Amino acid sequence: MPLKAIALNCTLKSYASETSSTDAMLAVVNAAFVKQGVLVTETVRVAALNIKPGVTSDEGPGDDWPALRTKILACDILIFGGPIWLGGPSSVARRVLERMDAFISETDDKGRMPSYGKVAVTAIVGNEDGAHASAAQIYQALADVGWTIPPSASCYWVGEAMGAVDFKDLNPVPEKTQQTAAMMAATAAHLAGLLQAAPYPGQPED
Repeated sequence: MPLKAIALNCTLKSYASETSSTDAMLAVVNAAFVKQGVLVTETVRVAALNIKPGVTSDEGPGDDWPALRTKILACDILIFGGPIWLGGPSSVARRVLERMDAFISETDDKGRMPSYGKVAVTAIVGNEDGAHASAAQIYQALADVGWTIPPSASCYWVGEAMGAVDFKDLNPVPEKTQQTAAMMAATAAHLAGLLQAAPYPGQPED
């Protein structure tokens, strides 16, 4: 069965008409996954949705998380994109991670969360230090709620501190960024294929 991926853009910009460096980075990463034969179903701008605060899978009327959750779990790979703000992940990224906390109590009869057997990677941009710190926070949270993190799982670009040039302004895209995206896509697709063929066994029977 072909592998599928979904990309989340956790920019703070709500409107698609607002250009986003995260979108530019995700375009590079998505293209690398397509070269690996992965179908990238869509890129979702999370700030354009009403993702309510909370730690359940449905926070009631008007909550857009249940529909997004369904889309995420229908895929084999999660591409988690976002900017660096104040040295760490954006508030939008944190909101997504908080909502995934519900996975911990949604295990199957073998103790597996709905994200078990699915792979996650990060795509991060910013004009300040914090790419590694952001990736580390996101990785730990994703691992806590059942995602599998492959080697070389982060593609990032950090511009000059307090600079005026954003990733979306770069032409051409730096070669190193493209190489990193290609390696990330290759390792993630390989691991996702293995997990698709041989899912985690879950809790052993007594």
